[in-house]
Amino acid sequence: MTGGLRGIFSSRVREGIDYMRLAMFLPPQPNEMWRLAVQLGVTDAVSVLPRLLPTGQPVWDFSSLLLMKQRFADAGLTLSVIENWPPMDHIRLGLQGRDEEIEHICEMLSNMGAVGIGVWCYNFMAVLGWLRTSTSTLGRGGALVTSYDHSLMRDAPLTEFGTVSEEKLWDNFAYFLERVVPVAERARVKLALHPDDPPISPIRGIARIITSLDALKRAIELVPSEWNGLTFCQGSIATMGADIPAAIRYFGERQKIHFVHFRDIRGTASRFVETFQDDGPTDMLEAMRCYQEIGFDGPIRPDHVPTLEGDDNTTPGYTTRGRLYAVGYMRGLMETGQKCI
Repeated sequence: MTGGLRGIFSSRVREGIDYMRLAMFLPPQPNEMWRLAVQLGVTDAVSVLPRLLPTGQPVWDFSSLLLMKQRFADAGLTLSVIENWPPMDHIRLGLQGRDEEIEHICEMLSNMGAVGIGVWCYNFMAVLGWLRTSTSTLGRGGALVTSYDHSLMRDAPLTEFGTVSEEKLWDNFAYFLERVVPVAERARVKLALHPDDPPISPIRGIARIITSLDALKRAIELVPSEWNGLTFCQGSIATMGADIPAAIRYFGERQKIHFVHFRDIRGTASRFVETFQDDGPTDMLEAMRCYQEIGFDGPIRPDHVPTLEGDDNTTPGYTTRGRLYAVGYMRGLMETGQKCI
């Protein structure tokens, strides 16, 4: 970053004009973690679509979203991100029924805008989604972390959808964005595309397309709009071999970072382990300073924490003690980074 540009952003940060908001992934209904989040100084909530009992199907109508947003508000939290989606695999695979799925997403975005939920985090990983080959790898001090080893997947059978090419997925993604971006613009909801995790293609015959910095650039240029941007997942982007501070500056200066997942990994796309936020190779203080320098004022949350002693590993990456530690570490980085600019 040039000295002049750094000075402009530094001045804005010192004046408190643009400042990121510490967030945490929380369930739609109040629990202990809601109260702990507020006690830790977390201001924003990231959640999933509410569920309609007894079917358990996600709902995205205006009233359901409004009630959920107000539950968070009454607890002292701002619901700023929906990190969840209606069924999307017909869209991703280009199957009959994709237009109906797109209609549901457009309805969800319109309702999110109407109740004031400003960011939708989604991905374009067809069929398989987020994937790990172990959720019990030993990390620092015996903490449990998730890991991926592609050699364990090479003989995995094809899914019921057979082979799906990258070209097909790019065509389907463009079809999707062309119809959804105008709705997001009208609703004033930021689209935040999450990179593929792991960013390797194919897996079980299903291609993955958001696997590199060039792919991220292509994705935001398919349908140019200030509302078409990214979830900057540091762990996923690190597995691409990217320089994290440089990538933050590139996308941030173009105002394409709409949401941040703050985590780190050790390894490459084909074989990596997740780490404590303070135990990986990325300079996390420099990363935090970069967000501050570019004037990022969106939500940032800890992502995929280790399972510490005393926590249950039934929800790997989202345990209580690990997230408490991560939030404290992030608050320290935020304060230090602000003072260092």
